[in-house]
Amino acid sequence: MIRNVLLDADDTLFDFHLSEREALSAALSAYGVPPTPALLARYSAINAECWKLLEQKRITRDALMLLRYERLFAEFGLALSPAAVSERYVTELGRQCHLIAGAEELLRDLSARYRLYIASNGNRQVQRERLRRAGIGRYLSDVFISQELGADKPDPAYFNACFARIPDFRREQTVIVGDSLTSDIAGGRNAGIRTVWYNPAGAPLPEPAPDASFRRLCELPALLEALAGS
Repeated sequence: MIRNVLLDADDTLFDFHLSEREALSAALSAYGVPPTPALLARYSAINAECWKLLEQKRITRDALMLLRYERLFAEFGLALSPAAVSERYVTELGRQCHLIAGAEELLRDLSARYRLYIASNGNRQVQRERLRRAGIGRYLSDVFISQELGADKPDPAYFNACFARIPDFRREQTVIVGDSLTSDIAGGRNAGIRTVWYNPAGAPLPEPAPDASFRRLCELPALLEALAGS
């Protein structure tokens, strides 16, 4: 039986890449810098690299918030303040609440059968504001944001902090669903819960493989039912 479903937020429920482009475009434009496709693409790559460093505990969250802009501005020769642009970007990103198509319908469906929890490494200010604007809180039993818990996925301390807030928690009744092999899948596996990989691109399964994988959100309800019966 499955009772508890932990759901990653970015690129699982929210279209993070679209939100990122729009937020960064607004932040750069506010400082007179045209948000060219090359600039936006390079930021996205640097940002992903920095988040991997955070997962590996090689940098702190505060360092991440500035490092991605320091590297970007150095590469493009931009005389901008990383701190100022970071602050503007965080504000703009909180305004972006683009749900992936079918996400709200999925939450409505699953919430009738399971206790749903957001499990996110995202910025606290951003995630709280996006969840509020998206209006999906009514489907959720709780929201677990790493910045508020004092540890990041895939650290077992993050998952233990989540588990402590779930009533009558049992590992065998819990699954995490997310797009990240390093934070969601590896983290869930190391925490002793089942893992479901959201893999819209149809990438090859890693080794060790997650307990299940899917490409479209509409496939998840039937997959969870099958997983519960296995």
